[in-house]
Amino acid sequence: MSYENNARIINDDIFDLVNECFQQERSSQNKESRVNFFDTYNDFFVLTDDGSYSINSKEINNKVETLHTSTGAISESFEKFIKPMKFDYSKDIAILDICAGLGYNSSAAIADFIKNSTDSNLKVDMVEISKATFACGILVPSPIPEHDITKKAIEDELVKQNYASLSLEECEIPENIDINVFIEDARQTVQNLEDNTYDAIFLDPFSQNMAPELFSLEFFKEFRRIIKDNGIIATYTSSAPVRAAFIEAGFYIGLGPIFGRKQGGTLASPNPEMLDYSLPKNDEIRIALSDVGIPFRDPGLNNSSDFILDNRATERQDARHNTKISSAVKTPIFLGDAMEDDEKLKRRVERNLAKMNISSTTSKEAFYIIECENEYIENQDSKNNSTTRILDMKKRLKKVKDGN
Repeated sequence: MSYENNARIINDDIFDLVNECFQQERSSQNKESRVNFFDTYNDFFVLTDDGSYSINSKEINNKVETLHTSTGAISESFEKFIKPMKFDYSKDIAILDICAGLGYNSSAAIADFIKNSTDSNLKVDMVEISKATFACGILVPSPIPEHDITKKAIEDELVKQNYASLSLEECEIPENIDINVFIEDARQTVQNLEDNTYDAIFLDPFSQNMAPELFSLEFFKEFRRIIKDNGIIATYTSSAPVRAAFIEAGFYIGLGPIFGRKQGGTLASPNPEMLDYSLPKNDEIRIALSDVGIPFRDPGLNNSSDFILDNRATERQDARHNTKISSAVKTPIFLGDAMEDDEKLKRRVERNLAKMNISSTTSKEAFYIIECENEYIENQDSKNNSTTRILDMKKRLKKVKDGN
């Protein structure tokens, strides 16, 4: 998948219209194309339940979705990316906003900072590959006053890069808030950031199938380098390969807030004390034991989306029945379950287990592998947490498969 295709995050029609709008601005030096854009093309914007606007994505697998939950675009920012944080506003705060999009997550962070800080400073580094997506951030009505601050920072960078030519945003950025805008592949950005810098990282790509490079193990290793020891990463996804990559990169993981989706997102931190809730039991088991827990890999941080997806598919196939239990019919979650109500499913499950030297769902090997789940608690602490249990189960599965 090319860089140009990756930059087309939003619907192709709106992408082209936004580019045309700013081309007119540059050629005419007239503000009308930008000022009238939202009213003219209002149908391309999606009003969410809290009154804030989102945009439709490009088509993926014959499906178009909005960039935010219909429950509320700006509410999602506060619920998923701000509330889980444990900022000490008596100190300076630094935030990295990956796939900043319309600027809602950064705007929510600025609002929370202004509300709670006294003499401290806020640094926000916003990263977005698409100029047109960033431009939409200054075209939509601001859902909160602090979005005007974000708009000003985005506009300044778009003018600097000669995408926009007029400075129409009148809001002034407060002196104690430093906003840096990067319009480039986030993989390039993170490699140039300093160690131990950020109190929080917001990871908000649209889809792992569209941008697996932003969920890869190697990308997360960069996060581990640049985040502070008590920092927290927040992302909306509950994806097994994403959670597996966090663990392999040296993070503890926990359950993020549930908002607008059936499942909670994911929080990650170098310090387990920063996380409050464990993942659901079955999620832990599937990450530890199933081939679905194979992470995305992007050696060199320069591979295409298709390369990363294809390589993971191959790695999953190679691991199945060798180092991982087959993910078919969610086989691992039935370990320890007698499965008395569905004999047909039980036979399928136990055929998969037999290939890993596990004779049945209720064998001693089965109970041995998931023994740590007997100590499962929803409230996570430093000794009883998802990461510790997942790593323990992985070791136990290897011993069983090796016949030890």
